[in-house]
Amino acid sequence: MAHINIASLEVGQEIGTTEFLLTRDSLVRYAGASGDFNSIHYRDDIAAAVGLPGVLAHGMLTMGAAVQVAVDWVGDAGRIADYQVRFTKPVVVDPVDGAVLVVTGKVGAIDEENRLVRIDLTAVFNETTVLGKAQAQVRV
Repeated sequence: MAHINIASLEVGQEIGTTEFLLTRDSLVRYAGASGDFNSIHYRDDIAAAVGLPGVLAHGMLTMGAAVQVAVDWVGDAGRIADYQVRFTKPVVVDPVDGAVLVVTGKVGAIDEENRLVRIDLTAVFNETTVLGKAQAQVRV
């Protein structure tokens, strides 16, 4: 587990950036693990029929990938005390190229007394932010 000196942190400090390649295989694996077999996550014809621009990554898959930046920084998933996001834009997964999700984490707030750090996460796909108010409370 990473040792983080809370006194050395500053609001706005970047904690890391990670790129996640989501492929159609990723969607199949996630569907199997989560039980979410909604056909918009694997069938182009169904996605088009309901007015979507293509097959979409599961929102919870996107959310789970994004929090990994905070987990990597703190070194232990058990130190994530709270995590919330708003889903604002879809991640369209191309059948050949997939979709690259770029996630950056920054220190958003520091509560030294309770040893909590709020990590603000920015998740970007195709130059568009896809998660709004993505924040993880991390116990350090």
